[in-house]
Amino acid sequence: MDWGTELWDQFEVLERHTQWGLDLLDKYVKFVKERVEVEQAYAKQLRSLVKKYLPKKPTKDDPEVKFSQQQSFVQLLQEVNDFAGQRELVAESLGVRVCLELAKYSQEMKQERKMHFQEGRRAQQQLENGFKQLESSKRKFERDCREAEKAAHTAERLDQDINATKADVEKAKQQAHLRNHMAEESKNEYAAQLQRFNRDQAHFYFSQMPQIFDKLQDMDERRATRLGAGYGLLAEAELQVVPIIGKCLEGMKVAAESVDAKNDSQVLIELHKSGFARPGDLEFEDFSQVMNRVPSDSSLGTPDSRPELRAAPNRSRAKRWPFGKKNKPRPPSLSLLGGHLPSTLSDGPPSPRSGRDPLAILSEISKSVKPRLASFRSLRGGRGTVVTEDFSHLPPEQQRKRLQQQLEERNRELQKEEDQREALKKMKDVYEKTPQMGDPASLEPRIAETLGNIERLKLEVQKYEAWLAEAESRVLSNRGDSLSRHTRPPDPPATAPPDSSSSSNNSGSQENKESSEEPPSEEGQDTPIYTEFDEDFEEPASPIGQCVAIYHFEGSSEGTVSMSEGEDLSLMEEDKGDGWTRVRRKQGAEGYVPTSYLRVTLN
Repeated sequence: MDWGTELWDQFEVLERHTQWGLDLLDKYVKFVKERVEVEQAYAKQLRSLVKKYLPKKPTKDDPEVKFSQQQSFVQLLQEVNDFAGQRELVAESLGVRVCLELAKYSQEMKQERKMHFQEGRRAQQQLENGFKQLESSKRKFERDCREAEKAAHTAERLDQDINATKADVEKAKQQAHLRNHMAEESKNEYAAQLQRFNRDQAHFYFSQMPQIFDKLQDMDERRATRLGAGYGLLAEAELQVVPIIGKCLEGMKVAAESVDAKNDSQVLIELHKSGFARPGDLEFEDFSQVMNRVPSDSSLGTPDSRPELRAAPNRSRAKRWPFGKKNKPRPPSLSLLGGHLPSTLSDGPPSPRSGRDPLAILSEISKSVKPRLASFRSLRGGRGTVVTEDFSHLPPEQQRKRLQQQLEERNRELQKEEDQREALKKMKDVYEKTPQMGDPASLEPRIAETLGNIERLKLEVQKYEAWLAEAESRVLSNRGDSLSRHTRPPDPPATAPPDSSSSSNNSGSQENKESSEEPPSEEGQDTPIYTEFDEDFEEPASPIGQCVAIYHFEGSSEGTVSMSEGEDLSLMEEDKGDGWTRVRRKQGAEGYVPTSYLRVTLN
């Protein structure tokens, strides 16, 4: 069924329908344009949001980037940014394939529709003109017939009138004959015009207009098909980015699953582990000795007759007080600082018999007391900390790591310079053998510069190696000191001072007991802090794994063991978080080595 056959008389209906179809096409194009604007605005806002929350610092300068939580968040932002890019692709695809192409196609359809309806209107106009000519010839034929009939009646009337002359009768007959002849001509013209009109009308209704209507039908069907394809492009643009969007969503899911709380805790330890030894226990300072003694002239007048109060050998080193209020230094304890208490101070205020100035006694005390490091601020460094080349401003563990990083960088640079030197030498040999390829003398400045860089880097490597060895010794020393304190038995509780009723009776015996105590020798104060390690090593234990030395280590500090690069070792104790691992060599020697120098394989 087609429009030319079924809708031959619905010219105006077809005109309205085709115009409605083109309006619908334009409406869809406008809808897609607004959809494109929405997608572009959405993508722009997503990118702005990602840019707002992305880290502003460079990656290498931001310690937070080492945490899996931060890495996952950055990965999540990157996936959102990629998602925004896919929305931009959707907008671009819709803008090109739908908006531009359909708008252009709509203009073509409008021109084609206009052409078809202009052709139809011309055919209608021609048919109307033929009908007008037919009506004109018909009216003329009718008029001529009436005139001929009237002339015939006039001639017959004069012919019967006896008073009419012969000339009048002849004239009337001639006029009637003329009118009859004109009527015949009008009749023939009317018949010819009617025949022509019928032919044109049949051609108009059975051939010309059906063809025009069929063309309009074909145009409208093509428009509807293209509009349906445009509807499909809306979904196709989405389907094209679905796989990528799916990958973005999978990436978000992977980022969420990659958060490792345990690893983040370990990273925090690695980033901020200072390597300092924990502060030791404070000694009990017995200020009741003055009350427990019987005053006498001999005791007041001889400040050197009292034994000096000394700290325990293991407490001779100055410790840090980490829990001071607002990081304020804690007043130093003379017993902790290893200084000797003058007898005058231990016995109370000086006696007038002593003959010594109290200011002189205080001056002696201040000279014997060493300043004490206190508070976490002293461990971490304040804002005004001067950055040194050997990183000595950092805590021991952080200093070791930074020195190791610098050493690795210098080694890489040194290897690069050596490779460049070898390449320049080979190029120089080629130039010497083949002079046409280049002048060997032109390479001398570059070779000399490379040699200078190599010497400079070698010196820097030696310097950083020395600093690294010193830092490792420092870290190991702090670790051993902490272990020695925690492995020794706890100090017995201090005896409470006697009450006032028995102070006079026990004062003599107390003095005798104190006078009988000998001060600790200097050897006791210099006792190695790794004696506990040696005691542990006396009882051999079974290895818990194997390890291979990646670098050479001297092991000059006490409690450590030397190893050569590539040497196979037995793993005796894992790293406890301080950067040191206990190993045993094949010769039987055991000790601690840096964990970063090993490649460990557990059993």
